[in-house]
Amino acid sequence: MSFSVNTNAGALFALQALNKTNRQLDTVQSRINTGLKVASARDNAAVFAIAQGQRGELAGLSAVKSSLDQASSSLNVALAATEAVSELLIQLKEKATAASDPSASSETLSALNDEFQNLIAQIDTVVNNAEFNGVNAVKTGGKDITALTGVPDGTLSIGNFSITIGKTDISAKASGLALTSAALTSAGTASAALAKITVAETKLKTFLSTLGAGAKRVDIQRAFTDKLSDAIEIGIGNLVDADLARESANLQSLQVRQQLGLQALSIANQAPGSVLSLFR
Repeated sequence: MSFSVNTNAGALFALQALNKTNRQLDTVQSRINTGLKVASARDNAAVFAIAQGQRGELAGLSAVKSSLDQASSSLNVALAATEAVSELLIQLKEKATAASDPSASSETLSALNDEFQNLIAQIDTVVNNAEFNGVNAVKTGGKDITALTGVPDGTLSIGNFSITIGKTDISAKASGLALTSAALTSAGTASAALAKITVAETKLKTFLSTLGAGAKRVDIQRAFTDKLSDAIEIGIGNLVDADLARESANLQSLQVRQQLGLQALSIANQAPGSVLSLFR
């Protein structure tokens, strides 16, 4: 071995090893601090790009969940209104049946008609108040209930990523259940009112079925979206999450190596001093 005070090869090698250990220690500490083994593109460009893409998909699914929740709420309000109108139709049918009795007196008809007209007015009150977040699917000029079912990719029309439950006018107006002209002034008008109520009941049953099926579909899609979000989130974790148990073990090992490296560098730095003994 040659002696030189200009170049200390041993110290250089020891420094290189120590720097390598320090870099590894920095990496392990970063993983422990962030909980991620791939925190940036610098760590692993390909995996980071995949993870970012999936994070974008996850963010989109969050918006889908919000849309489905709003649609579910609108459907619940529409269902509540339709069920309330159905109950009112039952009461209207009872009054009209009572008024169709030929023996009913004019006083009885007048009383029944007053109740009948109030019930008809109540239908419009229920329908006009059946609104959630600006959507009313049961009034005259109402809106369809729509919801996203997936994240649009720009290659297909939005219809491929949404569902729509069509509006239906169930007000007492002519455009709806057509009950505003009904009256119980005689047995004849009572019979005509009963015919209108029967038609209204048929329309209402169809709409109830449509709303119920739509609500079920929204619930199924919401549950699927939750499962899909969970699966994507787990997938992202598998790609980028650090194994903290392993990193903890690595930290202990690297800290020992760092201390040994420092000692080795210290010893190597003392080597040139041995040259002085040659001049004594």
